[in-house]
Amino acid sequence: MSVLLGDNIIEWEAVMAVRSGNEKHASTRRSAVEAELQVEAQRLRTRLQPVVEEHDLYLEDVEVKVAGSHRTVHIVVDLPEDATGSVGLDVISAISSDLSAAMDSDPEDDDRPYSLEISSPGVSRPLTEPRHWRRNVGRMVEVKPATGDTVVGRLQDVTATGIRLIPQLPVKKGMKPKLGDPLALEFSKIRKGTVQVEFAHLEDEHHENSEGAEPDDSGAEHLA
Repeated sequence: MSVLLGDNIIEWEAVMAVRSGNEKHASTRRSAVEAELQVEAQRLRTRLQPVVEEHDLYLEDVEVKVAGSHRTVHIVVDLPEDATGSVGLDVISAISSDLSAAMDSDPEDDDRPYSLEISSPGVSRPLTEPRHWRRNVGRMVEVKPATGDTVVGRLQDVTATGIRLIPQLPVKKGMKPKLGDPLALEFSKIRKGTVQVEFAHLEDEHHENSEGAEPDDSGAEHLA
């Protein structure tokens, strides 16, 4: 055990005060940088959205990260709500050149180097907006309500205020799944929702893709 006396106590308190001040400054700086990146992401979203829409796609998200003087701009694009399948690599490749051109000709850009990453939402994407749910009608989903037990079932319908699904009831291993009565849940009462991967469904998509259809929810990514 060590004991601090007299001048040692004063010196220790001074060191702790400096350390606390440095930590607060670092935290404030991080918050300021995050706020700046959010503003930059929103500005780029406004600029790049028309380019995405020209390709008949939906601009899902724009995220900006920095490492020193280098920026990484990650753009997520998706198909319209009424479309089936997902964004293929050929579409990602086609839109990347137009997005790069829009970035390069940005009059408000500060000329810092950047990397442009373009991807489509993967199957693991959380369902956080009504359009996400509408894009996945017919799929198996896992829903965690604000209160109560987690529900797994097939998404049947999506309305302006919530969803309706057919629950899959728990059964013993090896038994055929049983379905429950239709269940309606309001968006305001859903804490989290995700799509469940179905192997049979993936096999069907592979067959469709062999006939010329796009692979579904590939999460395709392209680096420009």
